[in-house]
Amino acid sequence: MNIKIEKLIKQFAKLPRVGTRAATRMVIALLQDKTGRAESLAHALIDATEHIHPCQICGVLTDGEVCEYCADVARQNGELCIVRDFSDVLVLEKSGVFHGRYHVLGGMLSGVDGITPNDLNIACIAQRIEQEKINEIIFALPNTVEGKTTQQYIISTLNNTDVSFSELASGVPLGGDLDYIDDGTLTLAFGGRKKL
Repeated sequence: MNIKIEKLIKQFAKLPRVGTRAATRMVIALLQDKTGRAESLAHALIDATEHIHPCQICGVLTDGEVCEYCADVARQNGELCIVRDFSDVLVLEKSGVFHGRYHVLGGMLSGVDGITPNDLNIACIAQRIEQEKINEIIFALPNTVEGKTTQQYIISTLNNTDVSFSELASGVPLGGDLDYIDDGTLTLAFGGRKKL
């Protein structure tokens, strides 16, 4: 196989949830396409990497200083939903079950992977609670050991606040990831969230 094609396939295969077969199909489709799709994709990627960055308040990806969720006054309802990454925000927004503000951690605590609290967007949560008058923190983290560990760590750092904590109901299966949960299950899990 051509070295350049092989290199491109390896880059695509590094993307989350993309294996070698899927990467190979994508690369071949892009290289054989005569409509300019590959060039459009390349330009869009360059533009995004140059202009997209985390919101300075919540960590959601945006091209402004503040994201659309933090800028929306209607979302200042006292609820803060803590998620692992931006893809979780997209899932929740698509389902329409949450109308407050978000806080993106950028990962989860993991001793195996060497991810510590300093590696995550945790330190500013207490400040947000005070400034934005947050009265409920809703954890929408994966139902995994890492998710529960991260959740408990955050709760322990905020034990001097008057905020209440809740998590999604058991509609989210053990080991479950928001990306794989249908809108109906997510709506039930969010509506039936339980206090911690």
